Amino acid sequence: MAGMLTLILLFFPLLAATGTFFLRRESMKMYALISSLIQLGVTAYLFTLFSNDIPDQFLVHYDWIPALGISFKLGLDGISILLVALTNVLTPLIILSSFRNNYNNASAFYGLILFMQFALIGVFASLDGFLFYIFWELALIPIWFICLLWGGADRVRITLKFFIYTLTGSLLMLFGLIALYLQTPGAHSFDIAVLYNTAVSPDMQGWLFWAFFLAFAIKIPIFPLHTWQPDTYTDAPAQGTMLLSGIMLKMGIYGIIRWMLPILPDGIAQWGETAMILCAISIVYASCLALVQKDFKRLIAYSSIAHVGLITAGVFSLNLQGLQGAMVQMLAHGVNAVGLFFIADIIERRMKTREMASLGGFANNNPLFTILFMIVLLGAVALPLTNGFVGEFLLLNGVYQYSAWMAAVCGLTVILGAVYMLRSYQKVMLGEPHPRSVEFTGLASSEKIVLIAVAFFIIAAGIYPKPILNVAQPAIEEVLLNIQDIY
Repeated sequence: MAGMLTLILLFFPLLAATGTFFLRRESMKMYALISSLIQLGVTAYLFTLFSNDIPDQFLVHYDWIPALGISFKLGLDGISILLVALTNVLTPLIILSSFRNNYNNASAFYGLILFMQFALIGVFASLDGFLFYIFWELALIPIWFICLLWGGADRVRITLKFFIYTLTGSLLMLFGLIALYLQTPGAHSFDIAVLYNTAVSPDMQGWLFWAFFLAFAIKIPIFPLHTWQPDTYTDAPAQGTMLLSGIMLKMGIYGIIRWMLPILPDGIAQWGETAMILCAISIVYASCLALVQKDFKRLIAYSSIAHVGLITAGVFSLNLQGLQGAMVQMLAHGVNAVGLFFIADIIERRMKTREMASLGGFANNNPLFTILFMIVLLGAVALPLTNGFVGEFLLLNGVYQYSAWMAAVCGLTVILGAVYMLRSYQKVMLGEPHPRSVEFTGLASSEKIVLIAVAFFIIAAGIYPKPILNVAQPAIEEVLLNIQDIY
């Protein structure tokens, strides 16, 4: 029964995506929304059966290609189930956020979103290295088509750059997985349990670190491998940007936690400090660029780089607080990013611009939108009693245990983030009404539901984060046990 739930969780979005090609255009939005809500219900039921104390649950294990040691092995622990939950909570919100848009070839658009959901769940649930790689690559396909077919005027060049970056990273990861596979004793295997218990020389771990880290750093992204992100986030349709920022970049951070820390502890010992420095540079660099942005959507894109830089630094701090903070902040960032990019989309659809100099004075006639925007913004700047505060407090605590100087640098993301986010709010919502602000009409029902849901998650997780911490802690402690002999 437990394994069957995992299979339903994985394959239902794929079946739903297939169904989009047999429905009429006018019913497509509601069909995609209902499908994603059913998936959310399955996830909620899964949580009722989940036990914090059991390492791998809801296991599915079939021999796939026995001759090559490849198996179809899926399972969930406290780390992966939270990211599966994030995926299945945000997907219906992302679909609902599109109800005011009329996309050409709607069946393909919503089918690709549901296919993306399928691939993401596969990434987070895979317990076989080759299977993980397959789902990793599958997740690239729908988002690439979403950006290419429904993106902005410069979409061809930007999506090509995005594709080259991510494909290069994927090939590096495949090379690393094959190298690990060849190190497994006896009949070689990609099974994660076998890889965890395989002895790999420190020298080999040193260069394997870079094969995996570069692949994951591109996806996150981390400086200097970030250059694809601002253009892609800005040019992609709003729902594509939400998928990228809200969920997809978490694949890279998850990959570090699941596939690097337990398998390459000596590689982490050799190069972890370098990774921390790159994270710190990402934070400062992206924050400074966010300060000078005039395009609201591009500002959010650079803000995302700064925040995920802090999350990754927390992972490489290699302590309980840092990794707990990373898990909490991945969920918080996913929710906040969806909220911010949706707000940017609402403004752009009404005003036909993202330039903050052409906005202003919306607060006068739109009290509900003003309040919801402020709640989302306060979550993004990590105000106490919001979801962002809990994660960033734990992250900075964890990084401080690693290095006080590194914590001081990483802490700039909080200070600078407050500056550029509050200033953007002032430009967009306050001040003298811009002549075009009269064109800003009230929120539609679908828009209200999405923003109210986002605001609820921001406040609820900020006031009571204990369930998230309880679910994640045993799995994090298990990860740390694998590297305790090195540190």
